[in-house]
Amino acid sequence: MKDLFRSSFSRYVLVLFFAVIALTVAGRVVTLTGAEAFCKGWPLCKPTAPVGWMKLAHISTAGIASLLMLAVFRKAWREQRDQRVLLPLTTILTVVFFGQALVGAVQVTQPGAAHLIFLHRLTTWALWISLLLLVYASGVLARDAEPVALDQKQRWKDFFALSKPLIVGLLLITTYGGLVIGGKQFPSFSLTLWTLLGGALAAGGSSALNQYIDRELDRNMQRTAKRPLADGRLTDAEGLAFGLGLSLASYYILASFVNALAALLSLAGIVYYVILYSVWLKKATVQNIVIGGGAGAIPPLVGYAAATGTLDWTAWILFLIIFMWTPPHFWALAIVRMKDYERAGVPMMPVVRGEMETRRQILIYTVELVIVTLLLPLLNLAGTIYLVSALVLGGALLYAAWEVWKRGGNKVAWRMYKWSSSYLVFIFLAIMVDAVAR
Repeated sequence: MKDLFRSSFSRYVLVLFFAVIALTVAGRVVTLTGAEAFCKGWPLCKPTAPVGWMKLAHISTAGIASLLMLAVFRKAWREQRDQRVLLPLTTILTVVFFGQALVGAVQVTQPGAAHLIFLHRLTTWALWISLLLLVYASGVLARDAEPVALDQKQRWKDFFALSKPLIVGLLLITTYGGLVIGGKQFPSFSLTLWTLLGGALAAGGSSALNQYIDRELDRNMQRTAKRPLADGRLTDAEGLAFGLGLSLASYYILASFVNALAALLSLAGIVYYVILYSVWLKKATVQNIVIGGGAGAIPPLVGYAAATGTLDWTAWILFLIIFMWTPPHFWALAIVRMKDYERAGVPMMPVVRGEMETRRQILIYTVELVIVTLLLPLLNLAGTIYLVSALVLGGALLYAAWEVWKRGGNKVAWRMYKWSSSYLVFIFLAIMVDAVAR
């Protein structure tokens, strides 16, 4: 017991704890006394009655607590980089702390919004639970450590790589496609900004958590051995904290600035990819990519929900397009990297059922994908521009899949993998142009 709270980090956390208590008490007093009405303004206010000073005291306490929160956050990332409990817990607490403030501020402009009221209450509980856990964990686990001199430029590059920026970019194109198609026009700058920012954080956070889960597996694969966590350039704690922080922040942004449905869909995508695919399916079944493809198909639903607040047949067909696109895209890569997956023990289709069967499945799924893309014009949900584009692009993709089936070999499979990425971009561009032009 004598070693409890001996570190400077744990003492910082204790001071933060008491500051949050003071902030909570001050906020409660403001509510009970109605001090809000006697000191209007933000970030500071001028009291018009003695009770108004309580509101000013509350604002001042909030400022002090915020500075302390930032100090604890900075100290954790400088001194507790190897702590797989402390660093993620501090990051979660920081996001929840400022998320609470964000939701409270947005509630002023959206009074009575049920999802914000619920989120504010839920965040209050999450704040106190995470703070109490951090107080205890820091007292037990934290140790003083001299900050290590690090190459900050390289670290920024590594964190950027941890988010898988190419995948994030592809997902944002499909998200924006959902936005345009749902609204049948190019959306406002603010809606675009918050939807894509929330989507980018969700995708980047999911990718970081995926790399944290797969860090040992990645070390056994040539394609992934140089990833930041697999190569040891970032610690496991940093990868976990980064992923959790981005994922949480994405929910607060979408819930506060977009709508509840978009936020919940994004959260579902994170859970789907991280838990269902990364933790369970990837190593459990040859159908990992087929079932797991649902995670990558959620972004257009997020965009569509952001524009409309609902989901209809158009949205679900967009979901199906990406769901059917995923297997032939990744199986083409799996053929090229078959030895990597075999060495890592991942039951990808070429490893379990052989290259010939994989090539056949690529062709079958590509045919099904092209049929799905034609549902939009067949149901009068898209026009001539999209129909012509879908036929041309689909024909080119079918030819690539046919070559994979007939000729085989890594060169042809790699061409299919690269072209299928471009195909998804072009088909969503066609959907957007058609939606605006109709």
